[in-house]
Amino acid sequence: MRHLVTGAGSGIGAALAERLHARGDELVLAARSAARADELAARFPGATTFVADLADPASLRLADLDALDSLHHVAGVVALAPVAEQDDARLREQVDVNLVAPAVLTRLALPALRRAGGLVVFVGSTAGLTANPSWSAYAATKFGLRGFADALRAEEAAAGHGVRVTSVFPGRTATPMQARVHEQEGKDYDPTRFADPGTVAETVLHVLDLPRDATISDVTVRPGPGA
Repeated sequence: MRHLVTGAGSGIGAALAERLHARGDELVLAARSAARADELAARFPGATTFVADLADPASLRLADLDALDSLHHVAGVVALAPVAEQDDARLREQVDVNLVAPAVLTRLALPALRRAGGLVVFVGSTAGLTANPSWSAYAATKFGLRGFADALRAEEAAAGHGVRVTSVFPGRTATPMQARVHEQEGKDYDPTRFADPGTVAETVLHVLDLPRDATISDVTVRPGPGA
């Protein structure tokens, strides 16, 4: 099987790529720079890497793929601020990376996904279900991503292309992004209080490996009582 993953350098994306690579699946990994692409190629031998600046969606290109079994949108950025203090550049960056780039990559990958009857996974956030103070920009992108996924799912089902679409909504997860969030919030960061990235990755794998007679359209993963 062949899978395209964004955000494979750390956190949930890295955990997912590690599991797919370990079971011998073929990886196509997006990297924000040539140096990052080299790092991913060394970390995941045999993987195909390509440079994709998600902050510049208009520049995105995708080599022709004969077939693609799944596309996983995991990369994301967050910058907390009240609406009254929101920086225009940081707002735009979140919209481009978290929403516009996944939309563009999905469009580019659709022919290959249709040939394989593949799966598109949008790793959003519980911030895409409930918006809290200072999370306006990030939450707006994740709410938008959910809407995009819902429309895509309905379109592909109506057209009979066999492409499945799943939105995953992780709660707070022990990732480098979570550490940055705590820094922005001015709080101490204790990763043991949050879900492990591998747990979210296992949830994605469960969705990916479902028999084709069913699909999971939405799944929320929150830290458990032991976290």
